[in-house]
Amino acid sequence: MGMRAAVAGASGYAGGELLRLLLSHPALEIGPLAAGSSAGLPVTDLHPQMPALANRTFAATDAATLAESDIVFLALPHGESGPLVAQLPPDLPVVDLGADFRLGDEAAWQRFYGTPYAGQWPYGLPELFRDDLRGATRIANPGCYPTSVALALAPLLAAGLVQPQDVVVVAASGTSGAGRAAKPNLLGTEVMGDLSAYKVGAHQHSPEIRQTLSRVAGADVSLSFTPVLAPMPRGILATCTARTTATEAELRAALVEQYDDEPFVHVLPAGRWPHTAATAGSNACQLQVTVDADAGRAVVVSAIDNLGKGAAGQAVQCANLALGLDETAGLSSAGVAP
Repeated sequence: MGMRAAVAGASGYAGGELLRLLLSHPALEIGPLAAGSSAGLPVTDLHPQMPALANRTFAATDAATLAESDIVFLALPHGESGPLVAQLPPDLPVVDLGADFRLGDEAAWQRFYGTPYAGQWPYGLPELFRDDLRGATRIANPGCYPTSVALALAPLLAAGLVQPQDVVVVAASGTSGAGRAAKPNLLGTEVMGDLSAYKVGAHQHSPEIRQTLSRVAGADVSLSFTPVLAPMPRGILATCTARTTATEAELRAALVEQYDDEPFVHVLPAGRWPHTAATAGSNACQLQVTVDADAGRAVVVSAIDNLGKGAAGQAVQCANLALGLDETAGLSSAGVAP
C-alpha cells in the first residue's frame, strides 16, 4: 500500500489530471476525493477517461476527511484554499495548485484577487527552488503562465545576460486554463477558428511572474504580459523577450547550464522551435532561444502543457520532493502527440 493522497477540487480539469497521474504513481494511492458542488456524483461522470475510478464518488470538501491522508492536493478556485488549510494539521503536507499562497505582496494579492490574504508558502518550481521543497509541508504550486515564463527567462536574468527592465511576454493558452465552469466565451463555437487576447495588462499572473523573475534577477523586473486564448484544449506557447547585448551562443549556454541535468526541461537543438503538441500530457517544458539583432532583444519560446507542468504534473513533482520520493515518480517528459 502506498501513501494516501487526497484531492480537493477533484472534479475540475487540474483535479482530473492529478487523478490520472496518481493512478500510475508507484508510491501514492488515491485517497479522499472532494468536489464541492459535484459531491455525490460518480467520478467517471466527469472523468470518463478513468474507468479505474468507476466505483468512486466525489465527497463534500471536509477538512477532517482530507486529513486522513499522507498528503493533500488542493485544486480549488482562488481564495478557497486559505480557509481550508487553516483547518488541516500543520504537519500534513499540502500542495496548493491555486494562487492563495504564491504572492509575498499582500497589496498585489488584493489588487488582482480581492479576497483575504492567506500568506506565502515555498514556491513550487523545482528547477529553480528545489532546496526549498525537499521535506516541505506546505508548497504553493506555480501558475501555468508563470511556469512557462520563469523557466524561459530565469537563467538569463540570473546570469545578467538580459536586462530586467522591459521584459515583454505574449503567451497563448488552451481553454482548459480557464477551468471547467461553463462560460459563453469558451463555447466551442466561440473559440474554434479564433485567437483573442484577454486581460491585457491586468492578468492575475502578472505579479507572480514579476515576483519570480525579480527574485532570480536580484532586481525589480518590469513586465508587459499579454495572454491569448487559443482554440485548443491544452498547452501554453510563451514568447518571452528582453533586452540584451549577449550572443545567441551565450544565451543558449546559460539555458543549457541551468537545465542540462533536469529531467523535464529541454533546450531544443538550434533551429527547432517548441510547439504545444509535443508537450501534451507530459510534465515537460521545451525551450528555444535566439537573438533578434535588429531589436537588440533575446527571444525565448517555451512550450508546456498547462495541465501538466503548468498544474498537476508540477504538483506531483513537488509532492515527490516533499515526501522524499524520486522526483520523477509518476511523471513523463514525453508528450502524446499527435
